[in-house]
Order: sequence, then C-alpha cells, then structure tokens
Amino acid sequence: MEDLKTKIAESAEFINRKSKIKPKIAIILGTGLGRLAEDIEEKEIIPYSEIPNFPVSTVQSHSGNLVLGKLGNKEVVAMQGRFHYYEGYSPKEVTFPVRVMKKLGAAIIIISNAAGGMNRFFKRGDLMLITDHINLFGDNPLIGPNDEELGPRFPDMSEAYNYKLIELAKKVALKEKIKVQE
Repeated sequence: MEDLKTKIAESAEFINRKSKIKPKIAIILGTGLGRLAEDIEEKEIIPYSEIPNFPVSTVQSHSGNLVLGKLGNKEVVAMQGRFHYYEGYSPKEVTFPVRVMKKLGAAIIIISNAAGGMNRFFKRGDLMLITDHINLFGDNPLIGPNDEELGPRFPDMSEAYNYKLIELAKKVALKEKIKVQE
C-alpha cells in the first residue's frame, strides 16, 4: 500500500509543478466528449505519457491528456480519455488517475462515457444519468490492505452517485430543454 501512496504522491507532485490549478472538480471525458476540454480556460495540458506512474490510453479516439484549468468559474482537472479494463489494465491501474485527482484536491468527479442499453425507448445519443450499478467484473480496486488515508474499506454504496448532483443535472437539463434518461 505504501508503494501505491508513493506513486500517487509522485504523480500529484509532478502535476502540481506543471500547473497552479487546485481543482475541486475532476472530469473524465469519455468517448465523444473529449472536445469539452477545448472549453477549459487558462489551461495546462499534460500528456499522460509524461506523468510518472500514469497508464497510457490505447484507445485511438482518446487524446491521452490531463487538462487543468477553469471551466465556468470552477477549477477543474479533466482527463481526455481514460483507461479500460479491456485494454489489459487492472482495476487498480484503471482507478489510479482518480486517486491522483483526489490528491490534487478534487472532491467531486463527473464521469462520461458512451454505452449501449437494453431499453427500447432509449435512443442513440441520449444523455444518461447513472443512479446505480452492479459490478460484474469479479474484481475490485478496493481489494488489498486497508488504508484509511486512501479511503474507506467499504464505502457507503447507498449513494454511490450523489443525489444532489443528479437532481442539479436534471434541473439544468430541464431548463436547457435537454432530454436525459436515468
């Protein structure tokens, strides 16, 4: 566990040397949303390949950059592309950047992705608010020695997705006339 904490600290220290931004919000930009990073102002772009201990995305459509700056009036850190279990990364490697972004100061994370669904009323391109999930991987990034500094052993999954943020997203979507699914 000490090795993991050391790697997180090394990555965060490197990023802090490159940017003065102290992000409160982390955003993982999945397939199709990488261009949102263009709207980030006063930005510092750091390729994943330069960040110590960071995995490198092998998905062609993912830019592979960490972008720090301001979106609206909020300091953010955004990942242009992420790492996937199907690329051969372990759950601990897939979640490593999330731990680094937390170390940088992010307390909120927004994750986007492209996904399919079984509901015949959903249409391609619908925005979806995820309110719950089932882990079918048979593996988990929390396996291993417990270290409270990295987070609780058994996080409260009764609100894995923040209801206040979900309600805010619904309110904004309604105001902007954007259809969202759950």
